[in-house]
Amino acid sequence: MGNAAEQTVVSYEAYLALERATDQKHEWLDGQVYAMAGGTPLHAALSARIQIELGRILGDRPCVPYSSDLKIRVPKTKLATYADAAVVCGESRRDDEDRNAVTNPIVLVEVLSDSTERWDRNGKFRHYRKLESLRDYVLVSQHERLIEVYSRDAEGRWVLSEAGEGEAVRVSSLEGNIEVDRVYRGIALDPDPSSARPNRVDR
Repeated sequence: MGNAAEQTVVSYEAYLALERATDQKHEWLDGQVYAMAGGTPLHAALSARIQIELGRILGDRPCVPYSSDLKIRVPKTKLATYADAAVVCGESRRDDEDRNAVTNPIVLVEVLSDSTERWDRNGKFRHYRKLESLRDYVLVSQHERLIEVYSRDAEGRWVLSEAGEGEAVRVSSLEGNIEVDRVYRGIALDPDPSSARPNRVDR
């Protein structure tokens, strides 16, 4: 999540007017508007690859994979935002206040970046979990060949599965596997500065 555009309460109608007047995407959360940062080439490449992989898994099913242009609305927590990819099966349900926002994704995907990872993993995921339709939440790393999937089980608990290079991870709602190497093939990743060992101490 970016910084609030202004620390004043912004109505949803005013937020929609802002969206129409600019080319920039914004998140709206209970009266606060946050500018969403533009993506890097790496982020864009991984977003495109994961959409292709979701399309491969879906095949001829009555489901549609969407890009980051699809707005997601969580009515219970008053969040409007954009995921990096989404899947909707059957007819899409539109928000009562915003006909361009969908409220029934079955899968949501976020490509993690240093500036948004904490929000995507924690805050944003807490909001997404309030969507009754959501069954799988997919996180794609930019620092290593790693894909994590949180799946909602029959008791409503969220269970983590993950896969690295040469592996595949299950997307339970789609009854298919994301092949990690397909997503990352030919893509040069950014090193993770937080994973580097501290300086060696010579004795």
